[in-house]
Amino acid sequence: MTGGEAGQPVGARAVNPFWSPVPPPSRPRPTGVAAPFSLVDLLARFRWIIIVPVVLPLSFLWAALHSLRTALAARRRGPANEAIHGERVAAVQARVRSRDPAVDGRICTARQNFWSVSTRDGEYKKAGAAFPVDLSALQDVVSVDMTRMVVKVEPYVDMGRLTAALLPKGVCTPVVPEYDDLTVGGLINGYGIEGSSHKYGLFSDIVESVDVVVADGTLVRATRTNEASDLFFALPWSYGALGLLVAAEIRIIPVAPYMRVTYYPVRGTLKELGVAWERLMAPADRSWNEYVEGLIFDSNHGVITVADYATESEAKAEGPINRMGLWFKPWFHRYAETILNDSVDGAPHVEYVPTRDYYHRHTRSLYWEAELLVPFGNVAAFRWLAGWLMPPRVSFLKLTMVAKLWEYYNTKFVAHDVLVPLRHTAACMEFMHDTYDIYPLWLCPHRLYKTRRGTMLDAEPGYEHRVPLAPGDSPDAQMFTDVGVWYTPGPILRGQAFDTAAASHKMEQWLIDHHGYQAMYAISELDEKDFWRMFDKTLYARCRAKYGADGVFMDVYYKVGRKGTSASAQAKAIAGAAAAKEDKKLA
Repeated sequence: MTGGEAGQPVGARAVNPFWSPVPPPSRPRPTGVAAPFSLVDLLARFRWIIIVPVVLPLSFLWAALHSLRTALAARRRGPANEAIHGERVAAVQARVRSRDPAVDGRICTARQNFWSVSTRDGEYKKAGAAFPVDLSALQDVVSVDMTRMVVKVEPYVDMGRLTAALLPKGVCTPVVPEYDDLTVGGLINGYGIEGSSHKYGLFSDIVESVDVVVADGTLVRATRTNEASDLFFALPWSYGALGLLVAAEIRIIPVAPYMRVTYYPVRGTLKELGVAWERLMAPADRSWNEYVEGLIFDSNHGVITVADYATESEAKAEGPINRMGLWFKPWFHRYAETILNDSVDGAPHVEYVPTRDYYHRHTRSLYWEAELLVPFGNVAAFRWLAGWLMPPRVSFLKLTMVAKLWEYYNTKFVAHDVLVPLRHTAACMEFMHDTYDIYPLWLCPHRLYKTRRGTMLDAEPGYEHRVPLAPGDSPDAQMFTDVGVWYTPGPILRGQAFDTAAASHKMEQWLIDHHGYQAMYAISELDEKDFWRMFDKTLYARCRAKYGADGVFMDVYYKVGRKGTSASAQAKAIAGAAAAKEDKKLA
């Protein structure tokens, strides 16, 4: 790969310093012994025969009915305001206070498991005599304050409804996670990221205040600086283990109706692609772009896109305009790959995209996971005839998937978002290649703010004392990369034996050794000791004790931890034992 800087002007034949004139040799792929023949594997390869004519139409109808039901419910509720919101919160407080510790189990939300956009099953809610609290009334935008530039929302507001409410006003949240179905509550209690996170941090970092109903029914308002600031900083990644989030104020910024998107084809070794990623994401010679994203298609090639807001007049004058949200348009990652494959010299490609289309550019293809369900989904004929049915709704797939098929899926499919310091990005890509051989890989940058409060995530100790600071780092935040690994591992696709659990365990140990983190939506192989080696328990444990969560809300590890020891596994074991006992009685 040739040297140079990323800040050169983009034109029809602009120079791309991250395009090696000579393709380097491909990195060797992991190999294994041939897997024994499996009829289930064979049937899974042809599941599209059922998915296309049956599952996609039913999923579409399911989503349409859900949207209609949501709209009718919203109409019955009427416009939200502070008074109505207060009544809803009071109902939640009353329900929590009605819990009898001598009889009732731990508090959990009454939301059905299939609504969660996660590869975990959510069976932990069945462990013990759970005490469900219904938060379903809390799904509205309460107010948009254009003076303070904050939006107040309830926890079940999803990103689709939030962007629909904000974009007509010319504003939006600085971080807009991809899927419409992701809820604000899940993104704050858990994890949310987008290509703008290198400037603004994770979704929880754009939150200005949270309202939380704690174990005794008290409503606690927490901000970065008030007396409940410990709860504010402990809430992210706690997955509801500290209390029930009932409202949040989130920062908003002015936005424009279009994005100016530049695609940089890159070619080189994974180390060289890592250098390209660093320099395009955090250039030293110009201001940072609003959005950055990396798509790595193999061990030598990728496309890095950068994007900035643009006015309608600029988009129409400069063009071309790509309305990529239309049902018949190519899937975004395949479109970017076409730009890469058509490139002779790596010249950047520039176009304008409507802002909402850009926000949700991966939705129709579920990034690239939809290719496992509909292998020909990006073929033009399918897109024109049936593209409007995409994507299949994750909630519908989870609702209709039988337990055995779900277990099979979890042994053949990998879904991980791993967060590593920027300087380890290339090493992480090499590890993923050598372990999983999954492509594309998704790269998304994010600032990890230094708290030094014992938060579950924090910047590396002493990173701020390096001279000079590493690319992207600042005294108050360290730059990380989210490496997204979502697909069937290469060895399985090649008919080889592969142990996904062993590979995940190996990956998690690598993350611990490199100050990395794993997003908790994924199925984990971490035991409890290693879980708390990866994440810092200090502030979380302190808040569990201070706000009375111990024994009232389930501990985060037992919601998301190792498959054999999690509360989900325990609930299944209890249910299985009860069923066996009943069968024995009948016999």
